[in-house]
Amino acid sequence: MTIIRKRNSEKVSRIVIHNDTVYLCGQVALDVTEDMAGQTKSVFARIDEHLAEAGTDNSKILSALIHVKDNKDVPLFNELWNEWLPAGQAPARSCVQSTMARDVVLVEVTITAAL
Repeated sequence: MTIIRKRNSEKVSRIVIHNDTVYLCGQVALDVTEDMAGQTKSVFARIDEHLAEAGTDNSKILSALIHVKDNKDVPLFNELWNEWLPAGQAPARSCVQSTMARDVVLVEVTITAAL
């Protein structure tokens, strides 16, 4: 039983691979001064980068946990999600309104994917 941890620090591994499954920690935008559309696109780019590093892509996402700061942003998030995700590859998903760890963060997405 091998567990591979990548981009890790004392508190977190950004990528964990175990039994042909990839777990990503919650991804937030690099530039949190952007609006919801900008932050969402940045989150998707980070997810793409981390999945590629693990040897997979967004067509193999199994589940997603989405935190939005304000539910009013869910329709915009969903529009961008549908553009980003390959057709017919929708994962199991939850989307919740959350109090964010930093007030400037508008969206955070945690992903589990197959290799």
